[in-house]
Amino acid sequence: MHGINESLEFIPVRIAILVISDTRTFDTDTSGTTLAQRIEGAGHVVADRKIVTDDKAAIRAQVSTWIADPDIDVVITSGGTGLTGRDVTPEALTPLFDKVIEGFSVIFHQVSFQSVGLSTLQSRAIAGLASGTFIFCLPGSTGAVKDGWDKVISLQLDSRHKPCNLVELMPRLMEHLEHAH
Repeated sequence: MHGINESLEFIPVRIAILVISDTRTFDTDTSGTTLAQRIEGAGHVVADRKIVTDDKAAIRAQVSTWIADPDIDVVITSGGTGLTGRDVTPEALTPLFDKVIEGFSVIFHQVSFQSVGLSTLQSRAIAGLASGTFIFCLPGSTGAVKDGWDKVISLQLDSRHKPCNLVELMPRLMEHLEHAH
């Protein structure tokens, strides 16, 4: 069986949201607001939310701060995953990844194809794991955020999702450090 097993306990996770944009403010940031509403609606905690410009150093610095924060389990970014010269989110964040979650891009593009067709080719949505923190990089459109959260991320961050989910892996993400001594 796959899907949500309602008889299991739901475990909320703490999620930070980073919107990458040269033009948005909190008042005009529909994708970040949509994501925050969906995260809280699912029973999780929005641990922090920021907007930074399309600047590799600024993006990397903010996400690095959250990776180092033991109270943040997941980072979701919105924006900067396209093909233009200003789109630098993957370049900013992949050097931080200990592991790339290749399947995320594959599944995201399958879901996105249903919404936007071949235009999904213009997205470089990625995900990875950095020092025990899951990082998901979504395109900046509100539609892409809805697809990414509703059809992929929310299910893997639901501790009741079977046959498996990312939440049940969280206690074991740093076990390589325990064996290093």
